[in-house]
Amino acid sequence: MARLRRAASSVLSGDGALRLRAAWLYHGYGLTQNEVADQLGIGRSTVIRLLEEARLRGEVKVSIEEGPTELVDLSIQLERLLGLDEAVVVPAPAAVEGTAAAVGIALGRFLSDTVADGMTVGVGWGRTLGASLSSLAPAKREGVRVMSLMGGSVETSQANPFEFAWRLATALQADCYLFPAPLIVDSAETRQRLMRDCGLDRLIAMAGSLDIAVVSAGDITNRAGSLVRGFISEDDITRLIAQGAVADIMCNVIDEAGVPLSDPVNARVMSVGTSVLKGARHVVLAGGGRGRARAILAVIRCIGCNTLITDEHAARAILERLD
Repeated sequence: MARLRRAASSVLSGDGALRLRAAWLYHGYGLTQNEVADQLGIGRSTVIRLLEEARLRGEVKVSIEEGPTELVDLSIQLERLLGLDEAVVVPAPAAVEGTAAAVGIALGRFLSDTVADGMTVGVGWGRTLGASLSSLAPAKREGVRVMSLMGGSVETSQANPFEFAWRLATALQADCYLFPAPLIVDSAETRQRLMRDCGLDRLIAMAGSLDIAVVSAGDITNRAGSLVRGFISEDDITRLIAQGAVADIMCNVIDEAGVPLSDPVNARVMSVGTSVLKGARHVVLAGGGRGRARAILAVIRCIGCNTLITDEHAARAILERLD
């Protein structure tokens, strides 16, 4: 695997973060220019220009300048230890409440650069994913399809997966495919009947050949950290945590090893399921905050991850857990 290619128009020599990353990989880690190009998803000629500009700016001397380079080093450590194609680490905001917005901005920029003609993009749900819309500014694309990977909320007072998928598709000028079902139904039997009788088999088939899957990691142990908690009872939550639940992905509850729990709640979730996500060509996981590190690792163990977009607090907490 290799990181997704950037649109040529988005790779500018004035991009300081990209320039410093190229310098780190080439001078700090000893990669060749071709290897740096593969790592960054850009052409070798662009790498040469970035390295030359870093030299002219005085950013490369005996060592690379301090500042953003610390985030670059966190990114590279995550990539190596987790086997990622790419890790994007953003500065942590002053207030914890701003984490979703900060990571979401980076996600929006990433999608703007990497969604290409003819791609099928599947999306989950969460505050971070919703925040990506504020920075989404893609070039015009042809033949793109966006699909929601999960059902929606029937209460208009709540945030809705349908709204996110629709707004993302609108920004990308893409065809939109929604998952026409409630997010969680009353029983496993109802789920099976809806899957069988409501044409959802076509969506499941489409999800089996995703070019990009964009998901987040919910921390089910935190009242404010998991959206699934708003759709199940306190008794359900207590039971799930007692069984070892630490995270949810598209409302599918998993343990620390990334294994979905054999619990009635998971049997009631209307989504494509974690096994389908494993088949996506490129999985993008976006989420931040130190307290979410365990959930992020659980999701990576469950479905894998190609690109991780997070903040520096979560990055350090993840690395501590990997020591």
